[in-house]
Amino acid sequence: MNAILNVIWLLFGGIWLALGYFVAGVICCLLIVTIPFGIASFRIGVYALWPFGQTIVNRGGQMGAWSAIGNVIWLLVAGIWIAIGHVLTAIPMFVSIIGIPLGIANLKLIPVSLAPLGKVIVPSQGTSLQTYR
Repeated sequence: MNAILNVIWLLFGGIWLALGYFVAGVICCLLIVTIPFGIASFRIGVYALWPFGQTIVNRGGQMGAWSAIGNVIWLLVAGIWIAIGHVLTAIPMFVSIIGIPLGIANLKLIPVSLAPLGKVIVPSQGTSLQTYR
């Protein structure tokens, strides 16, 4: 079922959202200081291509103040625009019954689009976060 939802997701919005993350990642990597933002953007862009069967979890207190400062900068520079893109693509997905899970997945991407640092993407079936720390 996840594969079917992922293909439908890819066709009806996932590719455009991932492109937004990849453009933000390229811009961030061009500016040397913001390379960590670019890496986070690429990581979430790959997740935006194929979200079903994976989940996003916080790394916990490992990132500290630098992560918080970085998330504030990200929010002001790119996060708000990508979050708006998620909302705008979620609205038409809710129109059909098949699109409701896609719209929900789109809305679940908003928190990570606003604050990507300190997050990790893991498979959603039975995998512990300890494996990814």
